[in-house]
Parts: sequence; C-alpha cells; structure tokens
Amino acid sequence: MSTINDESFRDTIATINADGKRNFIFPKKPSGPFYDKRKLLSYFLLIFLIASPFVKINGNQFLMFNVLERRFSIFGFAFWPQDFHLFVISMIVGVVGLTLFTVAFGRIFCGWFCPQTIFMEMVFRRIEYWIDGDRGAQIRLKKQEWNAEKIRKRVLKLTIFFIFSFFIANVFLAYLIGSDKLIQLVTHGPQSNLSTLIPLLIFTGVFYFVFAWFREQVCIIACPYGRMQGVLLDNKSINVAYDHVRGEGENGRKKWRNGEDRTAAGYGDCIDCNQCVVVCPTGIDIRNGTQLECINCTACIDECDTIMEKVGLPKGLIRYASEDEIVKKEKFKLTTRMKGYIAVLLLLLGVLTTMLFLRNDVEANLLPLPGQLFQHDGANIRNIYTYKIVNKTEHSFNDVNLKVVNFKGDIKLVGSPVIKVPKQGLASGTLFIEIPENVLEDENIQLKIEIYDGKKLIEKTTTNFMGPRSFN
Repeated sequence: MSTINDESFRDTIATINADGKRNFIFPKKPSGPFYDKRKLLSYFLLIFLIASPFVKINGNQFLMFNVLERRFSIFGFAFWPQDFHLFVISMIVGVVGLTLFTVAFGRIFCGWFCPQTIFMEMVFRRIEYWIDGDRGAQIRLKKQEWNAEKIRKRVLKLTIFFIFSFFIANVFLAYLIGSDKLIQLVTHGPQSNLSTLIPLLIFTGVFYFVFAWFREQVCIIACPYGRMQGVLLDNKSINVAYDHVRGEGENGRKKWRNGEDRTAAGYGDCIDCNQCVVVCPTGIDIRNGTQLECINCTACIDECDTIMEKVGLPKGLIRYASEDEIVKKEKFKLTTRMKGYIAVLLLLLGVLTTMLFLRNDVEANLLPLPGQLFQHDGANIRNIYTYKIVNKTEHSFNDVNLKVVNFKGDIKLVGSPVIKVPKQGLASGTLFIEIPENVLEDENIQLKIEIYDGKKLIEKTTTNFMGPRSFN
C-alpha cells in the first residue's frame, strides 16, 4: 500500500544503516534511452576533460588553473594576477549560470555533467559491472567467504581502480601545473622529481578513496550543491519526479495482478515493484519526492518506463516534470525569478565580454623605489624606479625600450642595456629617469611613459617623478 505520507525517510539516508555504519549501495545496471544518451554525452565529456589540459589555442592551454603561480587559462584566454578581476567575474558568471540552470531544471547538472558522476557511473561502475556482475552478483560476492574467486575479482578490480585513479591524478595535475611541465616531468622520470611525485601519489590516493569507497557519499555528504536545492527549487522547477497523482490514485499503490481492474479499485499506476529504488545509485526512493540525495541521473525513469511497458501501462510515471505540472497540469514557463537571473547573467556576460576586448596583452608598471628620494646629477634631477613588464602574448619581446613622452628626459637601465620579455612571461628590474631641473614645474609631476618593442608601441603607462620644492 501507499507510503506517500510516511516522512521517516527524511530522518535517515540510504547509505547509513540503523547502527550508524556504512551501508554500501549496489545499484542495478541501468539501461534505456536516457542511459544511452548519458553514455554518449559522458564519452564526449570524458574526452573533453582529459584533452583540455593538452589542447592549446594561440599557445595557451585550453583550461589551466595554476594556483601556485597564479596563472589561469580559460577557453584559451590567459589570466595573470593582473587579470584577477576578470577571473573573478568569470567565476561569478559560472555561479549565476549554474544557479539559473538549477532554478529551471533542478539538479540535472549532477546527473549529466558532473565529473564525479561521469567518472563514477561511466568508468568505475562499469568496470565493476564487468568484473563483479550486476546487482545480485555483487551482493552475493560481498556475502561470499574469501576464496580464490573473490580474491581474484577484488585484486583485479582494485588494481584497475588504482591505475585509473593514477591516470586521473596525472590529468588533474596537468590542469594545475600545465601540460608542458607535466610531460617534462614524466620524461625526466620520477627519481628526479620527487617533489612532484609525492603530490601525484596523494591525488591518486584521494581519487582512489573517492571512487573505490566513498562513492555516492561525495554527492550526499561532501558536495554543497545538493543543499542548494532547498533554496533554489520551487514548484515550477523541472526535476526527475514521480507522478504521485497518477501513481497513487485514490487508494495508493499496489502490486500488479493480471486481469485486475486497477482503475475501478482506485489503485494508482505504481505497481510497487521497487525497481526505481534498486537502480538508484544513491539508494533513494524517488516516490518520496524531491530529495537531497537525488542526482537526477534518470536511471529510475528508464527502469520505470520498462516496467510500465511490460504491464501495458502508459510510460512517464517517473519523468522530467515540475510539481505544478503533476498537480495542476501546468506546462513549464519562465518565472519572474528565472527572468531576473537571466537579466543578471546577460549583464555579467556583457561586462565580461567588454573587459576581455579592452584587456591589454602587455602590462607595465613603474614604481618609485621605496625609501629613495630624488638625486641631483649636475643640471638634472634623477629618480630611481623598479619596473615590471608582463607579456601575455605568445611572442617574445627582445628589444624593449622606454621613452618619456611629456617631458624631456632620459631613461637609463640598471644592468642590461636591453629589456627582453619572454612569451607568456615577465621582466623586472631597476631604472633611472633623469629630467633637467629647469623644466620641472612642480615638486611632484606625472610622467607619461611609452614602451616599445623595437619601433613598435606595445604599451603606455604613467608614474610620478619627485623634484625639489623650489625652482629657479
């Protein structure tokens, strides 16, 4: 009979038993149209995730998040520490976009796009099905005493899990330090790169722990995104949902009996087969409504449609639908809140696009050396500066020189007579600026500086120049 009003499921989670110990989930291998679509999308995303650190656009890594050197590359756009505001806006755009997506379509990101789900369900879980078998075989194997078969399967599975975890850790490291550096480290061998090997093994251990043991607990316990559902979802949000109006009828759900007139008896279309529960990778019962643990993977939709087809009832008892569509038969439409998020997202995208177009490929800073005052050099006044020139392009600058534009003055470098700035690099050093004392108009003036690579103007900047208080 129906348990639709039973709220006890909210007090516990399927992965914890009554004694407070871990309850491992053995989901049935899913199959059906949605699963086939997810597989195709997952294969594409796996290729994308693995290839992104190694693909370059205009010499920039497609995706890189080098936190240690504060260098980032997103879709081929290189971000330096000087571009941190652009990186922040990019992240805000991502958060607002994900929020809008969640308000409209629920937690569909988790089931279709999340790397954790893709690797877990489409890589590690499929390896497990291949070695251990489907749900029933896995349960029997767990209860089975340790013999040659169980040891062989466990060693084989965990060894393959470790190899895949090591491979994923290498890809992850390529995102952090850059693919070129990773390839260089691999080429030189681990014996000469212990400082990199140790973090690599730590990452491998983390991934191995997640995919071999922690598994769905990441989605249920660790990931904050599931908890955002309670704030973002409403009755108009589309989710993987059980049609309780149709499924429960007047007298609740009931097991299937051939030849029975369920409509006349007041029973709903749900035949209480429990297949939507055994196929769920987080172990929930979707018939209890929207839950934090649900990752919208659609496995229950495929399984329920298969059962409905077998018993001759209409498909779609579990489907993508909003609560208002189930109860009030209202179709999806944009709400005021969704329109507000869209407006904010478009505004942020406009700001980001404008700032990207206005972004300089070269940045230069000239700062007076701290603690140093001006110096007299005959008829000239001299100030000392530190300079930093950042080259964000893929072209090296081999003959950089600086010129004072708005005053007659000379710039003298300390050390090398020529500044060279490597591609995707920076140059820094010290220089003197000398200006005739008789042309100074104030004790503190602003100089306009132009930076050239040979005869090509590559950047403009300004700096302050100090002189005596009184002039003759």
